[in-house]
Amino acid sequence: MPPKIARYLATADLPSPCLVVDVDIVEHNFGELADAVPEARIFYAVKANPADEIVDRLAKRGACFDTASMGEIELCLAHRISPDRISFGNTIKKERDIAAAYELGVRMFAYDSIEELEKIARSAPGSKVYCRVLMECEGAEWPLSRKFGCEPDMAVDLLVRAKEMGLDAYGVSFHVGSQQTDLTQYDRALELSVSLFRRLAERGVTLRLVNMGGGFPSRYRADVPSIPAYGAAIREALLRHFGDNQPDVILEPGRGVVGDAGVIQSEVVLVSSKGGDDDRRWVYLDAGKFHGLAETMDEAIKYRLLTPHEGDETVPVVLAGPTCDSADILYEKTDYRLPATLAAGDKVWILSTGAYTTTYSAVSFNGFPPLAAVCI
Repeated sequence: MPPKIARYLATADLPSPCLVVDVDIVEHNFGELADAVPEARIFYAVKANPADEIVDRLAKRGACFDTASMGEIELCLAHRISPDRISFGNTIKKERDIAAAYELGVRMFAYDSIEELEKIARSAPGSKVYCRVLMECEGAEWPLSRKFGCEPDMAVDLLVRAKEMGLDAYGVSFHVGSQQTDLTQYDRALELSVSLFRRLAERGVTLRLVNMGGGFPSRYRADVPSIPAYGAAIREALLRHFGDNQPDVILEPGRGVVGDAGVIQSEVVLVSSKGGDDDRRWVYLDAGKFHGLAETMDEAIKYRLLTPHEGDETVPVVLAGPTCDSADILYEKTDYRLPATLAAGDKVWILSTGAYTTTYSAVSFNGFPPLAAVCI
């Protein structure tokens, strides 16, 4: 539990569940990553947590911003962030949103298909574009599907077409998967990137950018490498593959900046048993999949929990949310143990929940309000 959050929770009267984020930790994490890869421009992934206090603090630290929608672009502009510090990084955009972003001064766009490229060429002429390439995401706790990115051969053709359409074929992007714990994945991605640079050069297109996406971790139940270790791996791989011809580098952290800065305070609604051969207790919290904990899907992200009964004997449990939806089970296969003294009305603190929680929270599903949040 971050000390500042612990002190706040000890005196604050909050709704339950509620996320509390220490913005000082957000700033610290941003600075640590900036120091680890000083060559890179850091575009904070707004979708991870778009709280005004977070955007404002990072803007003052000189961050750039990766946005996925017009709503996020308008949020950044409302904080007086200049359009040249904003990228429209979603590869799936309405053409009217491309046009609106261009009108507001945004000049960098992602794509991964000819259809999306044609929209950008029509509505954002002359803009910088980067093509997203598919990655396998081995080693990631939250791997990404084939929804985003294209095969490398297609990326080559799409970047050639971008130049032919009058756009600035700026470079390539990839994402090694969220909560990536295998540092060698960045080396593999950069090996692919330099091969694309060479193939495009042979076809008259000079790329200058490698957008390395995110993947930087929060600390959940498993140990993860330090941010300096990620920085060393990335810098070594850049030198190994690009030598003296270093490209522009962009990083798009989300989870790694805000994840560890947040704690959800929740409440036990019910502790019960089902009978039969399974003697595990069922612990129902007032925070579930529809209250920001969507990343427990397939039990991918395994959050750390604290209770007021630390030190008491523990027993195996199944953890679930409060809604009338059978999918609202957090952990049934993963071995979770909580104190046998835990009872309805007790607090349960869910750690490292600063990222992808408020933005995943449903609006009034089953009549429950969305996840409340406070930045301190």
